[in-house]
Amino acid sequence: MAASSAEPQIRAVVGLGNPGSRYAETRHNVGFMVTTELARRASASWQSKFKGRYAKVFLGGREVWLLEPETFMNLSGESVQPFAAFFRIAPEEILVVHDDLDLPFATLRLKRGGGHGGHNGLRSLVDRLGSRDFARLRVGIGRPQKGDVSGFVLAPFAAQEREWLPGLVRDAADAALGCVSDGLLATQQRVHTTSDG
Repeated sequence: MAASSAEPQIRAVVGLGNPGSRYAETRHNVGFMVTTELARRASASWQSKFKGRYAKVFLGGREVWLLEPETFMNLSGESVQPFAAFFRIAPEEILVVHDDLDLPFATLRLKRGGGHGGHNGLRSLVDRLGSRDFARLRVGIGRPQKGDVSGFVLAPFAAQEREWLPGLVRDAADAALGCVSDGLLATQQRVHTTSDG
């Protein structure tokens, strides 16, 4: 199913996270996990520029760019803005994959636009792009029952969560691929129906 002609085509998938091995397995880095999985599927070769690493791949029969900012989460826009400007990618042509405290673990949600919901990576993107119109793939990580939220997102997934993590990353990568090939609206209906039932 092709995207509606009235719907913006997704030309870039941006995974949010923090650079370095210290953060590689943390909840805040689930966006990186998804773009890394897409790169693996496409046998991509990463290049370094725009304060991040990026790759051109073919997914779902379409050319698309992958980007992982290496600025640390709070400054993600410092990578995404020059990347998008260089390749002439409009905000509405970007799909951002990020962790979401407000969704139960392993829940996926797609939407276009909206606020940052306290997510500092999204806040930086809105500030630097000057737009909220990018699409988002929200990957639920749940909230801690007690304790500090910042410590929670920077901690590794719990043992039981790690058992489910490969499947979650696969499903999220499938959702991102669907947005590229079929459009956000069609993929949204499919993903939300699946995750609800």
